[in-house]
Amino acid sequence: MKPFKATADKSDVDANLWCALAETPAPATNRRARAESMRQIAAIVNESGWTWTRADAAGQCGVTQPRMSGLPPATRLRFSIDALVNIAAAIGRSARFDLQLA
Repeated sequence: MKPFKATADKSDVDANLWCALAETPAPATNRRARAESMRQIAAIVNESGWTWTRADAAGQCGVTQPRMSGLPPATRLRFSIDALVNIAAAIGRSARFDLQLA
């Protein structure tokens, strides 16, 4: 089986894109936070050297295999902030949010 490799391309996390898709600042902020969290999780998994299959990665992260397939950029916003915090904890990381002026 081919090892799992999440996409960690920062170019798809364009703040202007998320703002353009949202009608108000709150959804745009939420989308940016989820996209950046997912980008960081994908980078950690890819740089770790773990040779996980999608099933292995899903089991380690506490999600189903179809959800793990949601890591590529096109579908990454399916994960809630809560789910992303749980995935971060499952791979040995903690989550921290910085609040900045919009």
